[in-house]
Amino acid sequence: MAEVLVVVEATREFGVKKVTLELLTLARELGSPAAVVLGGPGAVATLADKLGEYGAEKIYAAEHEEIDGHLVAPKATVLAELVRRVEPAAVLLASSQEGKEIAARLAVKLDNGVLTDVVGLAADGTATQVAFAGSTIVTSRVTRGLPLVTLRPNSVTPSAAPATPAVEQLDVTLGDADRLARVVERVAEQKGSRPELTEASVVVSGGRGVGNADNFKLVEELADLLGGAVGASRAAVDSGFYPHQFQVGQTGKTVSPQLYVALGISGAIQHRAGMQTSKTIVAVNKDAEAPIFELADFGVVGDLFKVVPQAAEEIRKRR
Repeated sequence: MAEVLVVVEATREFGVKKVTLELLTLARELGSPAAVVLGGPGAVATLADKLGEYGAEKIYAAEHEEIDGHLVAPKATVLAELVRRVEPAAVLLASSQEGKEIAARLAVKLDNGVLTDVVGLAADGTATQVAFAGSTIVTSRVTRGLPLVTLRPNSVTPSAAPATPAVEQLDVTLGDADRLARVVERVAEQKGSRPELTEASVVVSGGRGVGNADNFKLVEELADLLGGAVGASRAAVDSGFYPHQFQVGQTGKTVSPQLYVALGISGAIQHRAGMQTSKTIVAVNKDAEAPIFELADFGVVGDLFKVVPQAAEEIRKRR
């Protein structure tokens, strides 16, 4: 079977990101999964076990200070050389800011088509995308070159398929154009004990109905009791109730947790596009006609400032 290259997304703090596991799961349906690690020296050692657990049969290791010390241009150059050499069946990346930029640069270098924000990919290269906040389903294919696609996070359920990957070191040869933007400083963002929003199995989100920024403490409290992450609707973010990086929706992040709790969120289509694949949805809203109830598995029509404290107290009793 032809190789399917999966560009690995990972962090120093948490290792392999969930979206990479989704990519490996998808790659197994297309061919032989081969993970591509683009990072500094020693990057593969911390990631290999997890990549093998989810089916990577081979790991291409591009470990070099110049890759870690510059922005995405070196990664695209190394990846382009690898694609020319191994002629894979497809190249899969995450639909993250970096993943889409690498894909775009790679498409230019290879004179190849590119599809972004894909939610599914068939064995023949036909991709499924959603448009207009999920109201329209689009199928498309790359007409020039190989399938080069970026996958929207939380589109595929990761499944393990243990393998023992062979590791091949890649030569890193860069040109002057790859070194035009250099990383001069890295500042670690202060993080609490909550899981990352797109990786969490429980998400508690607040909307305009929360009222103000101070009241978001109620959302945070419930999220902490459930061991989940905190999200916010666009209306709440635009009102200054919560930071933009926690926005769930079409113009925010896409989540697909086991449990999604919507507090004071009306359920506009913009928000639903970012959470409608959640396994179980619980909504609390005082408006019985709120669109969120059309999507919810369980709904409570009531004042969230009365409902949430009662729910929190019951959770504490059962801990």
